[in-house]
Amino acid sequence: MIDKNKMENIREEIERASQTMSASTLLFDNNLINDAVSRLYYFLLYNIRALLLTKGLEPKSHEGALRLFALHFIKEKIFEPKDSHVFSKLMKYREEADYNPSYVFTKDDFTDFKKEAEALSIKIKSYLKNNRYL
Repeated sequence: MIDKNKMENIREEIERASQTMSASTLLFDNNLINDAVSRLYYFLLYNIRALLLTKGLEPKSHEGALRLFALHFIKEKIFEPKDSHVFSKLMKYREEADYNPSYVFTKDDFTDFKKEAEALSIKIKSYLKNNRYL
């Protein structure tokens, strides 16, 4: 992937993340909390994918995104271990929201998850801006 394509792909992932957050908020506002939680995970996934693209990495799976994030950004001390935990937690909750009909999230759950997801997104965007990817 050449630099121009890399930059464009990073921007596309960030735009996709932004749209997904809008969808998450819309779902929350319409009391579809489990679906809103699922979208929060994808919001972070697209942010993480943008971050991974800075190193030319394109994960093939959800677990691959988590592993690559941990290996290239947590282990290298660019991000903190708690950042990986936020992503991992939302990955698990997305699975519960999508596949376990008896699992119910509350509005407070969503609000807490959203704060964590937005905080990590801010850190990712800061990294991207500081390294001139945005």
